[in-house]
Amino acid sequence: MRSLLFVPGDSEKKLAKALQAEADVLLLDLEDSVGPDRKAEARKIAAAFVCENRKQASAALYVRVNDFTTGLTDDDLAAIMPARPAGIMLPKAIGPKDIMRLSAKLRVHEAENGIEDGATRIVALIAETAAGTLAAPAFNEAQPRLAGVTWGAEDLSADVGARTPRDDEGRYTDIFRLARTLTILAAATIQTAAIDTVFINFRDTDALRAECVEAERDGFTAKMAIHPAQVPVINEVFTPSAASVAHSRAVADAFAAAGNPGVIGIDGQMYDRPHLRRAERILARAKAAGVA
Repeated sequence: MRSLLFVPGDSEKKLAKALQAEADVLLLDLEDSVGPDRKAEARKIAAAFVCENRKQASAALYVRVNDFTTGLTDDDLAAIMPARPAGIMLPKAIGPKDIMRLSAKLRVHEAENGIEDGATRIVALIAETAAGTLAAPAFNEAQPRLAGVTWGAEDLSADVGARTPRDDEGRYTDIFRLARTLTILAAATIQTAAIDTVFINFRDTDALRAECVEAERDGFTAKMAIHPAQVPVINEVFTPSAASVAHSRAVADAFAAAGNPGVIGIDGQMYDRPHLRRAERILARAKAAGVA
């Protein structure tokens, strides 16, 4: 999972176009991109789209439901789960308790629809509100359904009353850097994917690439997109390079050949177990992307 593309759940045209975007995940949106008077129609359209495409689509089909405070979540799930989506995105999640709450609901829907228990995965927006950001350190145990966690600069800025999440040079200000950091740390703690937030200027490819490079450097393994044109850049940056794969394989092979010691020397440099773990993670990502 490298790219996750948002698509309005009430637009059949945009949903059909999104199938050609080569995103790893399509996020069929019932939340922010759908107006209040279109929620019911969006559920019908999104459910039909999942039913029709879930078996042959190259992308995994996830649905972003409305958050628990809206009172719409149960209606969303009731409409969507019979279609058997690959996963559900939960917005504005506040700590592990919201993940467990959604998991319990999914288990009931799976049983009612003949879906294997635990088959429906969850991607959670854990730092999209002030409360969610402050609760992020509570993620200290693995959540079986959780495929990844992410954060949302735009919603967080609205929640805290910030005029903009970035300074005059385009860098995130302290509040948003904190949310970004806590997302990475939470993902590492519970061993799930760290997914970076969207880049809203979809016409600025160079700035998107720069942000992707920084995110991948810091530990994110995927990024959300708001436009199909962003997907190729995201996929490129979050796919380990040939040089990175070759180096990681050399490190892993050297440890294996030496009987997996605590430390080895390669070309005059010392490598210890953290280097091996990093190499193994890069190789796992490369395999998932089909380049190893």
